[in-house]
Amino acid sequence: MTDNEAFWNELDSYRIEPDAAPELRRRATRYQGALVDKESSRELLAEGVRRLAEIQDALYAHSQHGLLIILQAMDTAGKDGAIKHIMSGLNPQGVTVTSFKQPSAQELSHDFLWRHYHALPPRGRIGIHNRSHYENVLVSRVHPSILLNENLPHVQSVNDVTPAFWKRRFKMIRQFESIVTRSGTHIIKFHLHISKAEQKRRLLERIDDPHKNWKFSPADVGERRHWDAYIDAYEQAIEATSTKHSPWYVIPADDKWYARLAMAAIIYRYATSLDLSYPTLDQGAMAALRDARAELLAEED
Repeated sequence: MTDNEAFWNELDSYRIEPDAAPELRRRATRYQGALVDKESSRELLAEGVRRLAEIQDALYAHSQHGLLIILQAMDTAGKDGAIKHIMSGLNPQGVTVTSFKQPSAQELSHDFLWRHYHALPPRGRIGIHNRSHYENVLVSRVHPSILLNENLPHVQSVNDVTPAFWKRRFKMIRQFESIVTRSGTHIIKFHLHISKAEQKRRLLERIDDPHKNWKFSPADVGERRHWDAYIDAYEQAIEATSTKHSPWYVIPADDKWYARLAMAAIIYRYATSLDLSYPTLDQGAMAALRDARAELLAEED
């Protein structure tokens, strides 16, 4: 990482304070600073990944804290690439990535948070949710008819999906995240903020490049028609659920290299604040270590 105070202050500007409006339409989607560039970011990211690997080892050994990283974004914003580049140097045994798709019939028979409880990382581990419980206040808000599949007793038609419904759902999310953090799993939430023009460029690239055709889904173009509705949904969700214990960071994502560096730095700084330490052994365990060492040294090669 870097000791440049201005760099860390810049990252702080992406954090949404509790009850603050994120104002996504006014926020830059491309990096506008001059503290780092694409070339220098490679070395900084590599150093950040190395340090994260050290912290992960201590996190696993300490086994009292977990770390949950939530990634939300419009299509093509770079969630998968961020996971690949930031977590590339970590021990895969200590990291679990969960990508939430359309809920199954069993999942729909429970409340919308049920499957996300099951995907929480154990203490000592890092969990990454590529999309998350926030889909239930984003996609469902843009397409409220989806809610009819949940068989909710108080939602018989889309006319029942009122502002009070979303207020209750935001409250449930805040309570869920509060319970999770009080249990030792700390939450960092990232919204990768991409512009509509950059998304168009990336979608066309997927269409025109044969090596990227597999990434393209016609549904992405369909969802693009609801761009403004998604921005509104993101703004309301972020404002209602960015708290001191589980903050939202809105990361400019038109420049993938910068988004990855910024996220890695924020995760690193957050993880170091946990004051992790390796377990210390009691006198009996230390004596056993000394006995084992003496026995090994006494063996004939």
